[in-house]
Amino acid sequence: MTKTLRTAASALALSLAAFAVAPAALAQARGFTAKDMVNLERISDPRVSPDGHYVLYSVRTMDYAANKASVSLWIVDLKARMAPRRLAISDGGVSSGRWSPDGKAIYFVSGRTGGLDQVYRTDLAAEAATQVTKAPFDVGVFKIAPDGKSLVISQAVFPECDTLDCTKDKLAAKGAAKTTGVVYDKLFIRHWDTWADGLQNHLYALKLDDQGLVSGAPVALMNGFNGDTPTKPFGGDEDFNIMPDGKSVVFSAKLADREEAWSTNYDLWRAPLTGASAPINETEANEAMDSQPTASPDGKTTAWLAMKRPGFEADRMAIMVREGDKVREMSPTWDRSAQSIAWSADGKTIYTTAEDVGQTKLFAVDVKSGRVMALTGEGHVSAFGLGGGTLVYAQDDLKGPAQLYAISTTKKGEAPIKLTNNNAEALAGVAMGETEQFSFPGWNGETVHGYVVKPANFDPAKTYPVAFLIHGGPQGSFGNLFHYRWNAQTYAGAGYAVVMIDFHGSTGYGQAFTDAISQHWGDRPLEDLQKGWAFATGKYSFLDKDRACALGGSYGGFMVNWIASQWKEPWKCLVNHDGIFDSRFMGYSTEELWFSEWENGGPPYAANTTYSKFNPADHVDQWSVPTMVVQGGQDFRVPLEEGIGTFTALQRKGVPSKLLYFPNENHWVLKAQNSVQWHAEVLQWLDKWTKTTR
Repeated sequence: MTKTLRTAASALALSLAAFAVAPAALAQARGFTAKDMVNLERISDPRVSPDGHYVLYSVRTMDYAANKASVSLWIVDLKARMAPRRLAISDGGVSSGRWSPDGKAIYFVSGRTGGLDQVYRTDLAAEAATQVTKAPFDVGVFKIAPDGKSLVISQAVFPECDTLDCTKDKLAAKGAAKTTGVVYDKLFIRHWDTWADGLQNHLYALKLDDQGLVSGAPVALMNGFNGDTPTKPFGGDEDFNIMPDGKSVVFSAKLADREEAWSTNYDLWRAPLTGASAPINETEANEAMDSQPTASPDGKTTAWLAMKRPGFEADRMAIMVREGDKVREMSPTWDRSAQSIAWSADGKTIYTTAEDVGQTKLFAVDVKSGRVMALTGEGHVSAFGLGGGTLVYAQDDLKGPAQLYAISTTKKGEAPIKLTNNNAEALAGVAMGETEQFSFPGWNGETVHGYVVKPANFDPAKTYPVAFLIHGGPQGSFGNLFHYRWNAQTYAGAGYAVVMIDFHGSTGYGQAFTDAISQHWGDRPLEDLQKGWAFATGKYSFLDKDRACALGGSYGGFMVNWIASQWKEPWKCLVNHDGIFDSRFMGYSTEELWFSEWENGGPPYAANTTYSKFNPADHVDQWSVPTMVVQGGQDFRVPLEEGIGTFTALQRKGVPSKLLYFPNENHWVLKAQNSVQWHAEVLQWLDKWTKTTR
């Protein structure tokens, strides 16, 4: 342990001692609730200063009465005896805090002046901010060149426009028009929760003067390019990188051509910061996804993440490196899918996160040999940053939200130092259910893992009703993480035991395990769920198998509709959130066609597909289990009609049922008060069929 980290740890321990909970208080602890969950502060985006002296990070805070969240920037001084400090500039609205290359200034995005999001700059005192950009539209994301001489920002523009003024004029004309009809001549007419409006995210370069302020007009880096960077709908500044020499930018993008809706062919494109020439495709040979371009500190090597199979969004993400004209996969025998990457200062190590048997760990990968070493153990690492020999990461688990931890990149084997203790007061006197991971032989005799969560204030002499949670994706995981939509502790806090199975198709268990679900939605995972349920109820005597309900969203909602006919005996009730009702219609109405087509073996009109083989709509005659349906009106992934179809079938057949409809939510329920309503309605439904009193 380094001296500076010891000092920081001692200071933090003293400052947080007041939050310790006495044993008497624990005896009176109450269960965790959905309202507790939505009001928790959420830590994210740790950024270590280049010299390793400070950690800058974001904290999301909820104003529940206003039903609105805000973000503030905080800083930890790793070399001083003080607790984390909130930056005063947060009062004007702030996001995306980033260090200047010399570590003497902080850049961030804010809409504090004129309402448009712009880039601002502040010093380490962070009491006042100077506006850096004056872009005509909201700045989406930004990056500062390693030499500090340039800034690259994203703007939403019409790709056919050569100038920002052209986009401005077209938007004005569109706003003044009295007609409302929209004409489309290609797919991606809508995506996730938004209808296509013709705008694309493009990059622009700006020169910075000696004071770190913009000097000169923006330079278009993607004029004539038909595609988005950052990628939609969830892309960020990881989608592009300014090369260390400050001369070019490399970005990830997919061409918005006729095949956009069924293609996963994201490529890496290089463009000069001068805008003198069009972007050049550097990964044209790979027709699958290429993403997250990241240059080594000396600029001689570029690393990125790549898939190998076109059309498959859950293929293994391999770490690729290019040295000159030579391209190689760095750790070809490592059977895990990398999520994010960052270089060490000496260029000898790449750090990455990846799911691993129910955990999400931070790994160090030796660039030369490809040797992979886990740096963290149990829990879920959601983000990390490094600088000056210090690595800081955010980690949560099933029992609590994320906190920041620091480890040295040069001192091996030392325990991490906890840097934050957010939500200590909010969770004082709140009981969390104990968790345990288990495994059993599933489909094909292969090992399958799951988790059980005991009810809060568990009494071993009692038996408890069970919430059997089925994850979505289906290439996902209900692992050791603190989920903000499907949080096991909200059920444990209401007196339920929770069982979750990472069936075949889940991520973090090797690519073959993930692949096993494609074209097998209704058989292999169902077998895992059945065997997992039998194993858990046999192993844990506190699970009352006669008082259990199954719940799931997205693919989990599909599985709820599927088990309604194929495995209904154990369940007193079911809950289907945004789940597929008619697999064939879903293939025509969803937006990302590559997903349905890969999972079913082709488009719905093709022969030898599985749309009909595992179609819940074809088995409604066997439905009888009371079912609650939840549907978001802005869900374009599993469209509204899937939820209405499920509810119609239930009602028409006379099965006890109810529909909870959120007109202003997408595939997820994100608004705080809607989330609390969701949980209240779902728990009432579970209570109705599993117990009479809570």
